[in-house]
Amino acid sequence: MKLSRYEQETIVSYNAGEQTATIYTRDKAVMRKLDTLVANFPDTYKLVKQDEVSKTYSFPKSFVSYRKPRAVNTEQRERARQMMVFIYHYILNRMNSLGMVLYIFCRQSSHPGL
Repeated sequence: MKLSRYEQETIVSYNAGEQTATIYTRDKAVMRKLDTLVANFPDTYKLVKQDEVSKTYSFPKSFVSYRKPRAVNTEQRERARQMMVFIYHYILNRMNSLGMVLYIFCRQSSHPGL
């Protein structure tokens, strides 16, 4: 059954009286992540219920976390930009070098059509 983006919901639920949280989801990406956690940590993450479009998982409430937004100042942003430019040029140069090596190898090869 194909669900709209709006219908692909995920609901995290817990209360003060219990130590367990539950996640109900209809989002395939969330299901894949949680299925991996269930497979790798079966004592911690449990698949509680499933049907053709949704799954419900349980895990310790202490694993639910909240994070403050990351604050990046202008200097950090500029350093990150410069690093990405460096990485881009490094990869581009490596690809060009590899292309030249493959070109030379193919020219020297005795196989026709290479």
